[in-house]
Amino acid sequence: MSVFRSTALVDAPPRTVAAALLDGGQVVASAARAGVRLRLADSVGGGANGSGDANSTVLAPGDELSACRLRLRVVRADERQVALRLVGGPLRSLDVHAELVPTGADTLLVLSAEWVSPAGALGRLANITVVRRAMLRLLTELVAGARRRAEDLALGRVVVGAAIVRAGRLLAQQRGFPAVHAGRWELPGGRVEPGESERDAVVRECVEELGVRVRPGEPVGPDLPLREALLLRVYAAELVDDAEPSAREHRAVRWIDAGELSELDWLPADRVLLPALRELLGANSGRT
Repeated sequence: MSVFRSTALVDAPPRTVAAALLDGGQVVASAARAGVRLRLADSVGGGANGSGDANSTVLAPGDELSACRLRLRVVRADERQVALRLVGGPLRSLDVHAELVPTGADTLLVLSAEWVSPAGALGRLANITVVRRAMLRLLTELVAGARRRAEDLALGRVVVGAAIVRAGRLLAQQRGFPAVHAGRWELPGGRVEPGESERDAVVRECVEELGVRVRPGEPVGPDLPLREALLLRVYAAELVDDAEPSAREHRAVRWIDAGELSELDWLPADRVLLPALRELLGANSGRT
């Protein structure tokens, strides 16, 4: 087995470094700088691919990428690790994973690739002359690109979301507009206003969109890249009283349990959070 690693100290929290690693446009651009043509599957970002709108492509568990006859699938995407695994191609195995280690205000990013080349003399020769060289270039550029993107996002504006849980069920709301997003589902939320804290923005947005007051808790899952200097950060939240949320700015609202999470047609960024939301619902399943 061959193992390569590339590391960097990033001036951003782990959640934001994860957002940079999940930015499909950033990943494609970094691979190109290493001389690797990487393509995202058409399903990534709700239909955008490597030739589409790079700013709308957010990688989620289950998404696939391809390069050099290799096909990899995202198997984990959270604030601690982003991981991909080989699902097709000439290598016998390939695992790529980024570990995100908090170090005070910074994050130590450790990107590793572990692979097994085809057996025989030809496979060993290809590994020495081609694969190892390309892998080293690729890891170096991916780490450099993630560092730049994370530090830009850390200085950018924040959109907050609210994962409101009651009695083991999550509140989702359905978009009515614009036409491209109509009918799809998302968590409540909106932009943080100048001078406003992120948690205060969660409270305000829930009053405006749902007519209810909530108590924000801790962040849920990784941050998510939206546009050049804009990221989404979702907070767990609970209702402060018995008021029932209503769809003031959306087509509909709906309480769903963990089994229904995968049934909804989520907006691209929100679908990345499904594993974290499932975990959140499990932790709150016994509460009323």
